[in-house]
Amino acid sequence: MNTLADGTAEHAHTTAWIASVLRSRIAAGELTPGSKLSEEPLSAALGVSRNTLRQAFSTLAGESIVTRIPNRGVFVASPGVEEVREIYRVRRMIEPAAVLWGDVTPKVLDDLEAIVQQAQHARASGSVPDMADANQSLHRAVVALTGSTSLQELMDRVLAEMRLVFHSMASAPDFHSHYVDRNVTLVKQLRAGEREEAAAGLRAYLDLAEAELLAHLGEEQDRQSELRQRAG
Repeated sequence: MNTLADGTAEHAHTTAWIASVLRSRIAAGELTPGSKLSEEPLSAALGVSRNTLRQAFSTLAGESIVTRIPNRGVFVASPGVEEVREIYRVRRMIEPAAVLWGDVTPKVLDDLEAIVQQAQHARASGSVPDMADANQSLHRAVVALTGSTSLQELMDRVLAEMRLVFHSMASAPDFHSHYVDRNVTLVKQLRAGEREEAAAGLRAYLDLAEAELLAHLGEEQDRQSELRQRAG
């Protein structure tokens, strides 16, 4: 069975379910920036009408995860500077708060430690995709500390967009590596009950990541502009 059709039949007709399936494929890196989402094969794979699929596209377009281009179709988005800024506005509001006030149980701590160990192994083996996966998993788990379904759904949307941003960092393979140790520190602080320090550290972490991404995107835009000028 096509992996896009994963899910229960009773939900297959709903716009929300379709949007969730596509969002999770994007978050997993299976659908990359610039990929065209063709209606006919997708509607067949999902077992839904093209009209229902279009409604799901509208939902994802509202989340800046896909882009509609007139007379060309729907494409997985390539987030730019403003999208990155918005991503980090959201993350700065919910992640430190989750660390500060969320439900941190012994099992949660064990799960977080398992994730950072995965990240350390990925760094040791030089696997950038596995480091990115572990990073996504850790931040999803942080927001899950809130116990809020709504906030977790919001974070899923943010992480799907973050995955698209990560593709722009392909020319900077060390981007994820220096955040591994920050994640290790975060978990150690939570284990020690140092919530305020963990929240402050996470805020600084997010500020640094945003600045690094914006600098890289700015450099990439300058490079593309220079190439266009040369071509002209």
